[in-house]
Amino acid sequence: MGNSWRIGIDAGDKTQLVQHGVFRWSRNPIFLGMRVTLFGFFLILPNVMTFATLVLGEALMQIQVRLEEEYLRRTHGEEYRKYCQQTRRWL
Repeated sequence: MGNSWRIGIDAGDKTQLVQHGVFRWSRNPIFLGMRVTLFGFFLILPNVMTFATLVLGEALMQIQVRLEEEYLRRTHGEEYRKYCQQTRRWL
């Protein structure tokens, strides 16, 4: 991601839209990795705590992804719209 790496949304800093590397296959490869990891923890240690962590993590990631998508739509406009048509949100 280079200079485009951020944690959260920084509306005051416009970065380039990254569409290469793993971003060719998924618009959210980092969140996808987090989802797989949480699911793996639940499979290894299936209990109420890991299930709650999985469900809460999933809910929070869905919210964050949608907030970021809205920001990217406003920031990159048509370029982001085309990227969304070519690349799926997860896989």
